[in-house]
Amino acid sequence: MPSGTAGTTIVAVSAQLFRTTTKLAVDPDGHEHPGAERAVTRALLTLTDSEGNQGRSLADPAHIGRDVLDGHVRPVLLGRDVLHRARLWQDLARRQRGSAGTLGNRTLAAVELALWDLTGRRLGLPVWQLLGGMRDKVPAYASTMCGDEIPGGLSSPEDYAAFAEKLVAQGHHAVKLHTWMPPVSFAPSVAMDIRACAAVREAVGPDVPLMLDANHWYSRAEALELGRALDRLGFHWFEEPMDEYSVSSYRWLAGQLDTLVIGPETVEGRLQARAEWIAAQACDILRVGVPTSGGIGPALKTAHLAEAFGMDCELHGGGAATLAVLSAVGNARWYERGLLHPFHDFDEVPPHLTRPPAPVDSEGYVHLSHEPGLGEGLDTGYIDAETVASW
Repeated sequence: MPSGTAGTTIVAVSAQLFRTTTKLAVDPDGHEHPGAERAVTRALLTLTDSEGNQGRSLADPAHIGRDVLDGHVRPVLLGRDVLHRARLWQDLARRQRGSAGTLGNRTLAAVELALWDLTGRRLGLPVWQLLGGMRDKVPAYASTMCGDEIPGGLSSPEDYAAFAEKLVAQGHHAVKLHTWMPPVSFAPSVAMDIRACAAVREAVGPDVPLMLDANHWYSRAEALELGRALDRLGFHWFEEPMDEYSVSSYRWLAGQLDTLVIGPETVEGRLQARAEWIAAQACDILRVGVPTSGGIGPALKTAHLAEAFGMDCELHGGGAATLAVLSAVGNARWYERGLLHPFHDFDEVPPHLTRPPAPVDSEGYVHLSHEPGLGEGLDTGYIDAETVASW
């Protein structure tokens, strides 16, 4: 029998800052690259109900800090019914306008994910089944790290070609290139991007779907030159070559290319901004991320919006919540598995988890966890032992 009944309330909202390790380095522009093992801090949000059940979600420490929990999250959640996720989300979202920018969508997402995790744990079911369970496995595409200047890494078109061959051999259903961006010394470069895309197409053959996520600050002329090269190479989609705040630039670009334009990825505004992109005919495939849209519910609404217009909606990034959304919709083709690099072991388990976050099987599928809740595989014993602060 599932534990809990309607009317069970939230009695505690807490956060832990804990030590863990990573083998990723971050460059001055925020892009990840392979690096030596180093200590980092991560944060965990925990919601506790009146029956002692708990729901958790990992988050950046900045998004679940003491002030935001005291000022916004606790006043909305404490004493409220656990199952009223949509009402709680709306009440929290309405506080954004008066928050002076301190209450962002990633905070909304962290809270909503913890609510979903709590609900799944109370009912003894994985979240993806609560969402409908359209499928229990999702085909994966390989998403590379940005280009670098590491010999044998992703420093040349030939490096990208060799890595793409390896990724396809591992079973990935498609490959997406993130090419060179600052602070790489020769970036950005349309010519180098075209050379890398051509080398990868030659290496994997004509039948493997390929995508490109290029420099986010190209001009219209540069984006069009690169897009026309992708047309010749038979690429599936073209992602974020320009600043996404200029919707008219994307409408202009999409109207001149055969390669599908996907977006927006980084624009604020959640569902409403994406509706405007559809109305403006600025994209051929809609794009949404669970953390940046405010959670599972907003991401599902976005996918359903795209479906109403006969469009695919691809999910940005990975993680258990993203997989849960993908399991519930029929107009998203792939799970984004990455970021990948020849010198980084993506499947190495970090100390705060009990298993790899998204292993791919021999046929290129990522399988949904049957663990109750989100199924993130958190090692709560490790996290408790390495906690350095809590609030």
